[in-house]
Amino acid sequence: MKLKSILGIALVASLFLSCDDDKKESIPEEQEFSYNVEQFADIKILRYKIPGWENLTLKEQKLVYYLTQAGLAGRDMMWDQNYRHNLAIRKALENIYVNYSGDKTSDNWKAFEVYLKRVWFSNGIHHHYSNDKLQPGFDESYFNELLKATDTKLDGMAYAAIFNDEDSKKVNLAKGVDNVLESAVNFYGPDVTTADVENFYKQKASPNPDRPLSFGLNSQLVKENGVLKERVYKSGGLYGSAIDEVVKWLEKAKGVAENEAQGNALGLLIDYYKTGDLQTWDDYNVAWTAATEGNVDYINSFIEVYNDPSGYRGSYETIVQINDFDMSKKMSVLSENAQWFEDNSPLMDEHKKDNVVGVTYKVVTVAGEAGDASPSTPIGVNLPNANWIRKEVGSKSVSLGNIINAYNNAGSTGRLKEFVHDDEELKLEEAYGQQADKLHTALHEVIGHASGQLNPGVGETKETLKKYASTLEEGRADLVGLYYLYSPKLQELGLVNDWKSIGKAAYDGYIRNGLMTQLIRLNLGDDVEEAHMVNRQWVSAWVFEKGKADNVIEKVTRDGKTYFNINDYDKLHTLFGQLLRETQRIKSEGDFAAVEALVEGYGVKVDQDIHAEVLERNKQFTSAPYSGFVNPVLVPETDKNGVITAIKVTQPKGFPEQMLEYSKTYSFLPTKN
Repeated sequence: MKLKSILGIALVASLFLSCDDDKKESIPEEQEFSYNVEQFADIKILRYKIPGWENLTLKEQKLVYYLTQAGLAGRDMMWDQNYRHNLAIRKALENIYVNYSGDKTSDNWKAFEVYLKRVWFSNGIHHHYSNDKLQPGFDESYFNELLKATDTKLDGMAYAAIFNDEDSKKVNLAKGVDNVLESAVNFYGPDVTTADVENFYKQKASPNPDRPLSFGLNSQLVKENGVLKERVYKSGGLYGSAIDEVVKWLEKAKGVAENEAQGNALGLLIDYYKTGDLQTWDDYNVAWTAATEGNVDYINSFIEVYNDPSGYRGSYETIVQINDFDMSKKMSVLSENAQWFEDNSPLMDEHKKDNVVGVTYKVVTVAGEAGDASPSTPIGVNLPNANWIRKEVGSKSVSLGNIINAYNNAGSTGRLKEFVHDDEELKLEEAYGQQADKLHTALHEVIGHASGQLNPGVGETKETLKKYASTLEEGRADLVGLYYLYSPKLQELGLVNDWKSIGKAAYDGYIRNGLMTQLIRLNLGDDVEEAHMVNRQWVSAWVFEKGKADNVIEKVTRDGKTYFNINDYDKLHTLFGQLLRETQRIKSEGDFAAVEALVEGYGVKVDQDIHAEVLERNKQFTSAPYSGFVNPVLVPETDKNGVITAIKVTQPKGFPEQMLEYSKTYSFLPTKN
């Protein structure tokens, strides 16, 4: 599970107030560093540093290098997972971009450049957040001119997909439609229905019902001659040519593992890629979760299920990370007190864990990302996702410190003053908002996702809550964080010096974003669909409605502008606790009717008057609402025998240069798979 960066997030590096790469395409990191790369459409491209790189041994640097190469080797799998025509379209667009020698000052060419950059950013032709198909700012006749001028081939359904209205949503979670059939994501054959998926997996049984296998995580489900069949991701199977390259680099990484536990986990991951065996996947996750020693760690494989309307199939992603020991030590207090948080939560007693085990939390420095984690990256991750592993073995939670630091240093937008209710709210945000956001991320990942348990006999949430499973889980983890952000326990543990101000700033920011400012990401008339945005809205809208009788949150209109002002933080804290109790009950009992009513009633529909107002008020700000990153380039230096003697960190010249280099170096799949 991962926490995506949210609109208006203001974070700082310090938590505590008190107390064969082409060198010609990169620049040395030692030169004056600029976090901003470029901006286009609704996207801002940033870059990040790898602080502490020089403190790693050469062996550790090799481990990081091999792991980043493994991640990039699988990059095209994410493109194909997102949509079956993505690789053919990308190949054609890039060929035009590189070879076109015509007028590059025209509005049409500029529109083509923007379209290609948006496709690069989204790993395909659907928006990375809204899931809507990206609309080209040029027409077919101009595109045909470009194809002809560059001798580029693109025809059939891949060509048509750029301009037609088919496959308009990558993931369609709307109520009243067949969510699988109407989703363009390539986890399923074009003729597979939601009923097909449900019926197929009803027939699956795990050898140990108490440790259910993650059926569907590692495959595509298609119909062949009317019969449903899984195409498994593995060596010799679907995506085999890319997986073999991933394995090649993972084997190099295993050879320089820091310790036996880390090496054993890498060995199991290699075995999983070779076989596609789900029991091996679980064995790997157990070993990986327990391997907590060392300076280097990683996330690699088909993991998060947000892109699957049925919640079974995992998107390919990798994050390679270096431990920030100083910040991790400071934050270990949360892990050490996880049982206290569980015992004192407002959950029903039968839904609390008697023994919260193995919750580790680290602040890490990202050294490279790929797949579903790039260019748009999370700011926090908690894995593994299997409930039984989390209960029996534990989990790893990380906060991506240098990514957060890059956001901090990329400049502010000025939106805050436009949407805060008054000077008191502004001062609270300026003084405590950064620390509150950082703590909420930590509480969300460490305590939130580790909290609670399913009732005996209740199936996995993807089975019981279906398309609502992801937003319910993210909202539940948010609520755990919100409940404890307004608690003197944080001050008792030495994490803050003014718990009440921290809590107030956190509550102000969450309600402001959930009911208003995140709407700048949507087109007027759109529903909220992305799981994290949906959960922020249903959490905020629910407490707003339930607190109306006591005027807990007041809707204020002043000079034709809308604001939401919290009048009673204590009562809001109680409401967050009540909603947390209910969301855990829904998850624990597998109550589909209740989650449907909660999400559809509070999280999907948008107040159109407020949305129109928010968009109008936001026009004055030029900063794009979404940010993503280019990755640093790790350049190995070798002696005359080809032995690596050093690895240097450089930065790409720009976003197009890195995207083209990736396509040149890491394209291991055909355009049709």
